[in-house]
Amino acid sequence: MTLSSAPAATNPELECGLQICDAALNDHVEWDQFVHAHPQGTPFHLIAWKKTIEESYRYRPIYLQARDNRGIRGVLPLFLVQNPFMGKVLISSPFAVYGGILADTDRARVALYKHAKDLGAELGVQYIELRNAFPEQCVGEPNVSRYVTFTQDLVPEETALLESLPKKTRNTVRKALKTPFSVRYGVRDPQRFDAIHSRNMRRLGTPCFPRRYFERLLANFGGMADIREVWLENQLTAASLNFFYNGQMHTYHAAADTRFNALAPNTFMYYDHLRWAGQNGFRQFDFGRSKRGTGPFDFKRHWNTTMRELPYELLLVNRKDLPNFSPANPRFNLAIRIWQNIPLPVTRLLGPGLIRLFP
Repeated sequence: MTLSSAPAATNPELECGLQICDAALNDHVEWDQFVHAHPQGTPFHLIAWKKTIEESYRYRPIYLQARDNRGIRGVLPLFLVQNPFMGKVLISSPFAVYGGILADTDRARVALYKHAKDLGAELGVQYIELRNAFPEQCVGEPNVSRYVTFTQDLVPEETALLESLPKKTRNTVRKALKTPFSVRYGVRDPQRFDAIHSRNMRRLGTPCFPRRYFERLLANFGGMADIREVWLENQLTAASLNFFYNGQMHTYHAAADTRFNALAPNTFMYYDHLRWAGQNGFRQFDFGRSKRGTGPFDFKRHWNTTMRELPYELLLVNRKDLPNFSPANPRFNLAIRIWQNIPLPVTRLLGPGLIRLFP
């Protein structure tokens, strides 16, 4: 079996004409149309994400689809990642919070799942990681309960938005609104965002992303992504990188300058996102993934949000136990403390190479 060919037609999951093939053999427009139409589709399932990760990190994409004579019935974006730290793994998808199988029939979902397991065994990977956003995507049992995500339904009226917020958050928002912040929308140059974001990553003890990643993301997603900057006079105080997808605004990367914490620019930024998205016809705001017990977790749950468990699946192939490469793993405590004390120019130089080890 090659990466772009289907298993033998005698496989039971391929009965009734269903076939598994590589998306490289077909029109990517059809793939994206399927993702947009699927209720569990996300920006991380689109071909734009494939291009972004491929161009930024050189991981090997293996984009599988289940097809019959009616067209695509299911898709599974995978990347083959290999490094000395993790070994060889298949991930759906690297640096994404959502991934996994999208299928319109149980048969297609099971076929893709089984094909991925067979492919993992053939490639000799340690494990396969499916970052499912919804239980409906699962075939096996979710076995990673580390992450949750937060969403908020939007309203067009600002008064209703303010009144919907918990009292403490509402008071912080009102305080932030008294500061003369200004917002620059639709920024396409990631240079300033990269600078403030990399400082924030160092403060958290995490390697920073390469600027090329932000550049390629904006280029590949076009109008479906932007950067927004919050300014106080001539000082950049906070910034975010956002997706706009199927009626939803999703702030995916964000950072604030800690020197302005007393003025709450981060709170102002998220409130402005909610206000803008509601007034521009979006139905839902996605605050994104967080680990329990962290600062971002506490921040997001105080915005009248709905919390949802993320049912990730780790399929062990050659590895015998579940891995945990999260920064919350105590084994990384020393490395995090060391990284926090390395000069910023050094972390910006070394970070993009190191973060490739933890996709």
